[in-house]
Amino acid sequence: MNFLSGFFFDIYPYIAGSVFLIGSWLRYDYGQYSWRAGSSQMLDKKGMRLASNLFHLGIIGILFGHFVGLLTPHWMYEAFLPIAAKQKLAMVAGGVCGLLTLVGGALLLKRRLLNPRVRATSSAGDILILTLLVAQATLGLLTIPFSAQHMDGSEMMKLVGWAQAIVSFHAGASQHLEGVALIYRVHMVLGMTLFLLFPFCRLVHIWSVPLEYLTRRYQLVRNRR
Repeated sequence: MNFLSGFFFDIYPYIAGSVFLIGSWLRYDYGQYSWRAGSSQMLDKKGMRLASNLFHLGIIGILFGHFVGLLTPHWMYEAFLPIAAKQKLAMVAGGVCGLLTLVGGALLLKRRLLNPRVRATSSAGDILILTLLVAQATLGLLTIPFSAQHMDGSEMMKLVGWAQAIVSFHAGASQHLEGVALIYRVHMVLGMTLFLLFPFCRLVHIWSVPLEYLTRRYQLVRNRR
């Protein structure tokens, strides 16, 4: 058990992170024609807008919440956000975003599996990654009852300690997870696995988010007379 804990929470994060960064870079350099979102909206628009919007709103909220919640040092917010309040905020905001992701992802997965036109253009990788994302959202929601047993935020701070130890390259990060419920560990391993698979699936289109549209000059388009 100690070996598995050491591997998955001391070593595996760096394997997944390295593959995530180097793999994305290599795919951008050598596989640009495969760098696409692979949208199937043109094949059938029915239900696509609702499912896609729910899924993307939810997952963006989850990514932002995890990034800020896990990696922001405690001293930066302790004056105005006690740990117990942060715990409640994480449960409510995470629950809402997780539910949006789960519902939207389930609708997208149902559409991809049961719509003949969409299924015909879907690769095994498309179905696999969407299935894993739905499973990850489900696991995240299942952690909420366990978080409710530690409303003082003690369990959450163990996860924060682990994440910050990993990104700061401190040895023995897995020691922060002593006593943490199994559901959190499974959720974390699947999350790291998604980063590992990231360069090899359609998720790479996340790197192409069009932020330049926020700063580019206004374009005036006129109709032909």
